[in-house]
Amino acid sequence: MSSSALGDEPQHTTQRPDHPPTGRPKTALAARIALLVLLTAELMDILDQSVILTALPAIQESTGAGPAAVQWLTTGYSLPVAVGLITGGRLGDLHGRRRVLLVGTAVFTTASLLCGLATGPGVLIGARALQGAGVALMIPQVLATLHATFDGEARSKAFGLYGAVLSLANVLGPVLGGLLTEADLFGLSWRPIFLVNMPVGLAVLLLGRRFVPESTGRKADRLDLTGMLLSALAVVLILFPLTEGRAHHWPLWCFAMLATGLLTLGVFLRHQRGRQQGAPLVPLSLFRGRPFSGGLAAQLVHGLLCGLFFMTWTLYLQRGLGMSPFHAALAFVLLSLGELAGATIAARSGGRFARRMPQAGALVALASMVAYAVQAGGGQADLSLVAMTAPVVLIGFGLGMVSGPLADLSLAGVPSEEAGAASGLFNTAMHLGIALGTALTALVFFAATGGSADAAPHREAFTGVLWWVGGLLALMWALMFCLPEPVNSRKGVHGAE
Repeated sequence: MSSSALGDEPQHTTQRPDHPPTGRPKTALAARIALLVLLTAELMDILDQSVILTALPAIQESTGAGPAAVQWLTTGYSLPVAVGLITGGRLGDLHGRRRVLLVGTAVFTTASLLCGLATGPGVLIGARALQGAGVALMIPQVLATLHATFDGEARSKAFGLYGAVLSLANVLGPVLGGLLTEADLFGLSWRPIFLVNMPVGLAVLLLGRRFVPESTGRKADRLDLTGMLLSALAVVLILFPLTEGRAHHWPLWCFAMLATGLLTLGVFLRHQRGRQQGAPLVPLSLFRGRPFSGGLAAQLVHGLLCGLFFMTWTLYLQRGLGMSPFHAALAFVLLSLGELAGATIAARSGGRFARRMPQAGALVALASMVAYAVQAGGGQADLSLVAMTAPVVLIGFGLGMVSGPLADLSLAGVPSEEAGAASGLFNTAMHLGIALGTALTALVFFAATGGSADAAPHREAFTGVLWWVGGLLALMWALMFCLPEPVNSRKGVHGAE
C-alpha cells in the first residue's frame, strides 16, 4: 500500500528488504477499512486478555473458582496463544493471511459465546482455552499483513495505531469488565464481558472478507508438523509447573517437568537448525539481526511485566483497598488516559526517533513505578484514586510509548516472505511473557498473601510486586539498545568518522 493511502508522504527511519508485491486495497477508503478490521482483531485479543481482571471476584463468587482456577482463567487463555502463535503465523504464510485470520476470528467468536454460557470454572477455562486457539490463528496475520501491505511513514503510522490499540485494550478491558459486571445486565452478572464479542467478531468476518488484502509468503512450502509439536510441548512443560507449583507445594514433578521442558526446547532448536534448507517452523535467519533478536527479548519482558502487574493491581485495588469493581475500573481509566497519550505521541512521531521513543517510555514508566511503590508501601488502607492519579497516569504514559515503536523497529528488517513467522514469534513473546508473569504471581504475590482474604497482606504483597515490575522495566530499557538508532544519529557518527 502506498503511503498516500493514509494521507502521508513516505518518510521512514528504518529500512527493510524489498519484497514481492502483495494484494493491496484499491482505494484509500478500502485501505482505511482494512486497517480498521486488522486493528479490531488485535483489540479483541488484548481486550479478552484483560477484560476478565475486574470481573474475577464476581466469577469466583458465582462459580466457586479457587486461586488455582483464577490463575487458569488467564493462563488458560494465554497458554494456547503462546503455544499456537508460531504455527498460526506459518499457516498464514502457507494458506493466505486473510483466510487464516477469518478462520481464527470464527473460532474466537464461537468460544466467546461458550464463555458467556459457562456455568462452572471447568467449562469456562475450557472455553477460554478455545478462545486462545482462535487468537493464535488471528493475531499473527495482523502484524504480518501490516508489514507486507504498508510502506514508509504510513507503515510507522499503522504500527503507531497498532500500539495505541494495544494501550487502549489493556485498560479498556478491565474498565469494560468492571462496568458490565457492576451493571449486571439482565441478571447475567459477568457474562456480558464475553457476549459482547459476538457482534464485533461478526463485523470482522464480514468486513475482513471484503476489504483485507490477501498475502502469502513465496518461500513457504509446507507446515513443519514435528517442529509444531515440539514447540507446543516445550511451552506446556515449562508453563504448567510454574502455574500449578505453588498450589501443590512445589513437588518433585514440577521441577522434573521444567527440566523436561528445557530439554524439549533444545531438541526443538536442533530440529529447526536441521530444516533451514527446507520448510522450518522458525527461520533461524531471523535471529541474525540485532533488532529482531533484541526486540523479541524486550517484547518477552514487556509481556512478563504486564502479566505480573495487571492481575495483582486489580486484586490490590479491590481486596487491598476495598474498591468496588466500578471504582477499580476508574483506576484503569486513569492508566488508559496516560497510555493513549503516550501511544498518540509515538504514532505521530512517524518513527523519527527510532529506539529513543520506546526507551524514553520505559524510563518514564520505571520512575513512575518507583513513585507508586513508595506511595503504596506506606500501607495506606484509604489510599484514594485522586492520590494515586499522578503515578498511575505516568505509568500508562510510559507504557503507551513502547508497544507500537517496539513492534515497528523489531520487524523493520524482516523479509516479507518471513513476515508470518516473525509476527508469530513476536506475538508469542508477548503472550508467553504474560503467561510467565501470571505464573510468577504465585511466587511474588499469592505466596505473600498466604491465601488470606484480609486487606493488609494484599497491600504488602502488591508493594513487593511493584519493585519486581520496576526491575523488569529497567531490563526492557537495556534490551532496546539493540533496536535501530535514529537516522540522524547514524549519519552523525559516520560523518565524524
